[in-house]
Amino acid sequence: MTLDFKRRDFLKTILAGIPALALDWPAFHRKEGARSDGEPYDALIIGAGLGGLSCAAAFARQGFKPLVLEQHTVPGGYATTFRRAGGFVFDASLHSTTVEKRNGIPNLIPGFPEIEDIVFVPHKGLYRVVYPEHDIRVPNEDPESYIKLLTGIFPEEKAGIEGVFKDMKGLSEDLARYSRAGGKVDMSRVPVDFPTLFKCFQRTWGAVLESWIADPKLRAVISALWGYFGLPPSRLASLYYMMPTWGYLVGGGYYPIGKSQKISDALVEFIEERGGNVKLGTRVDKILVREHAAYGVQADDGERFEAGVVVSNANAYDTFHSMMDESAYLKDYLARMDGFSISLSSYQIFLGLNRDLTGETGIEDSEIFFNTGYDVEDDYRAALEADIENQGFGLTLYDNLYPKYSPAGKNTVNITVLQGFKHWEKYAAAYWKGDKAAYRKEKERMADILIAKVEKALLPGLKDAVEVMEIGTPLTNIRYTGNTRGAIYGWDQTLDNAMPRRLGHKTPIANLFLAGAWTQPGGGYGAVIPSGLSCFGEIMKEWKS
Repeated sequence: MTLDFKRRDFLKTILAGIPALALDWPAFHRKEGARSDGEPYDALIIGAGLGGLSCAAAFARQGFKPLVLEQHTVPGGYATTFRRAGGFVFDASLHSTTVEKRNGIPNLIPGFPEIEDIVFVPHKGLYRVVYPEHDIRVPNEDPESYIKLLTGIFPEEKAGIEGVFKDMKGLSEDLARYSRAGGKVDMSRVPVDFPTLFKCFQRTWGAVLESWIADPKLRAVISALWGYFGLPPSRLASLYYMMPTWGYLVGGGYYPIGKSQKISDALVEFIEERGGNVKLGTRVDKILVREHAAYGVQADDGERFEAGVVVSNANAYDTFHSMMDESAYLKDYLARMDGFSISLSSYQIFLGLNRDLTGETGIEDSEIFFNTGYDVEDDYRAALEADIENQGFGLTLYDNLYPKYSPAGKNTVNITVLQGFKHWEKYAAAYWKGDKAAYRKEKERMADILIAKVEKALLPGLKDAVEVMEIGTPLTNIRYTGNTRGAIYGWDQTLDNAMPRRLGHKTPIANLFLAGAWTQPGGGYGAVIPSGLSCFGEIMKEWKS
């Protein structure tokens, strides 16, 4: 098989954006010598989300002095916890993630082998997905058993089931092989040497799935994790569903003892032990630019900080629209960026129960996705419109993860649905002025509906067991993370904004880089820590040159 020159050049450009799986630390410049409090900063990082923290930690590891400025009073972005009466500690977002193993122990955060005190526990089952006619428990770290399970339920689709999972595995292997080659491959042989990558990189997940599976119900079941990526199969780039889903099936779902805040705090400690600083409660208002080059930032109290590079872990929209006035110079860049759609937000109910309802009902699952039907496209529409009456829900029963998660004899429960921001726009002006009466009435209306759904489907007696309840909406997400429209995945991960075409770390403003969900590789816990590391690698390449 051969490629014409035009096709070959296009493919080369696309594949060139795929980053290396591991950074070449020995090749990076190190700044030697002891750090002092009065020494100038080498790097300024706006935002202490996991992308910003991992980037700052990489600087600190190499002997540089980073300063992280975070508007919230706790670090982590969405990777945070909060306490409420009764001894409850709620995780702001994390339900399940992947982790690497060291000597068989799941405690290795990718890129940071020095952090050894976070232990992750596996979900007993990867997840449970409930449909009107199917109730499926997906096994943890056992994709072959899952394939056999699906084949038993849908025997007429046996060849298609095996084919689509073979593609998932093949794509992961192709990407890993290409990345290890450092892009030094014979482009004319890409269709032969990287067949699954060649077949899938310009297709949506829906197109790949439909090429194998005819039964729409089975397509819905295999796409059950679409909510992790924020788009239905018809719009989601195939790479974003296939590779992480296969990794999840193979590597399993885990949760950190100490909750997500443990990860964020460990990165802060890593930074500060090596001479860097994390300054909380400090909102950055401006990125200081001179002759189209960033040289510092200004906080909302007027204090200025300068350094050789600025990394924005804030949302990309505000980074360029609110924090600087370079619209004429950035005309083409902004035009491209403004063409991207912003991901869904979330609506969450955090419940502290006054009894062990999970134990009483005998449910052993920790992560459950309940669906009212099989039409994922309709589910996405309902999410966009905040059509709570016609949405399913995600349910996390944290006490099934490890003992003593909650106070003795009690339960911690999370109910989540994805939501668009549009529904909440009419409450925004009053919300920011402190008038939350109408907003509170609406969010409580939704909570009543969702709690009743969960009670009927899975947890009888839920309403009467509630001791503590907090509700988070898209406006809550904006308040605590600053993400425009309360987005939880940055830009939508569509074909025109998917790896490797996703907005890059480097920007047209010299010395200004991006890290986190709004840039490469994308959103989610498994992507934002690598994003910070990859951003650091880009900066090191530029400094070396």
